[in-house]
Amino acid sequence: MTETLDIKITKTPHSRLAETDFSNLPFGKTFSDHMFVADYADGEWKNFQIVPYGDVSLSPAISSLHYGQSFFEGIKAYKHADGTVSIFRPDKNAQRFNKSAERLCMPTLPEDIFLQSLAAVVDIDRDWIPTQPDHALYIRPFMFATDPFLGVAPSTTYKYMVLLCPVGPYFSKTLRVKIENHYTRSAEGGMGYAKSSGNYGGSMLPAKKATEEGFDQLIWTDAKNHEFVEEMGAANVVFVLDGKVVTPSTRDTILDGVTRDTVLTLAREWGYPVEERRVSVTEIIEAAKNGKLDDAFGAGTAATIAPVGSISLNGEEYFLSDPKTREFSQRVLKEMNAIKYGTTADSHGWNFIV
Repeated sequence: MTETLDIKITKTPHSRLAETDFSNLPFGKTFSDHMFVADYADGEWKNFQIVPYGDVSLSPAISSLHYGQSFFEGIKAYKHADGTVSIFRPDKNAQRFNKSAERLCMPTLPEDIFLQSLAAVVDIDRDWIPTQPDHALYIRPFMFATDPFLGVAPSTTYKYMVLLCPVGPYFSKTLRVKIENHYTRSAEGGMGYAKSSGNYGGSMLPAKKATEEGFDQLIWTDAKNHEFVEEMGAANVVFVLDGKVVTPSTRDTILDGVTRDTVLTLAREWGYPVEERRVSVTEIIEAAKNGKLDDAFGAGTAATIAPVGSISLNGEEYFLSDPKTREFSQRVLKEMNAIKYGTTADSHGWNFIV
């Protein structure tokens, strides 16, 4: 257990809070006044600081820019009616953060340092947490390699940072999605389970092509035969088939989502049959054709619960029921929000109070 971090705090002399339009918060474009920064060198984490949000001076030769040693996490903080500030399940993100670090040959960060860093910067910028419904403070911890060395080898120095963004809903409409059966997000033996920046870089072209075709998201499939559903571009994917909650089982090609785990935990407690397994494209399309696909949605920190309105494959589009009439996703969204915003008891201890 690490003792309380010795964090050097330098507050901004000019807050941007008063000039920020909280009625217009495009996701990820508005940043709070401060950020957390730490360095890894000589085998240890050091130089813990909270400083005003701003540019960082770096060598153009740093290895993360050339060889891709960088990854991130996504978490949200919420303000309760009584003013309490909570971060939702950051311990799960801490665990995944270190899985990503290990896969990318980068140093792990002790979980208590991770949690203390989040709590410290969120506490300083707690006035940046939106209070309107379906809004939150998005937390972006990330790490990148900083050796100024043009060689294909792990860096010996790294920087860890935490940024904060007040945000509204990531998706503001029911999603029209396309099953991708040409491009690949991740292959077996790869790093699809890590939140590596490179995974997202490789997804942008097929996502752009899908957007040009009028779709909102892709459903990725396995790299080998494009036979099995894996995840959506911005979230894990969950289906309700004949009353059963079904989602692709996690593997080295699929992110182990915190929201996914939350959804499945609640489903099991409510008595729904839950299946984590390989889910074939054929099964989903047949269920959509036959009216047995009761529900489909993306589950992720940014997306929360994002209802799917239609699924397309090879030019054929299959429409689902009105999301407002869907029992499971409506119930799980309501319960998750009640826990996050503190309007119901947090029996699982998911809220990390700042």
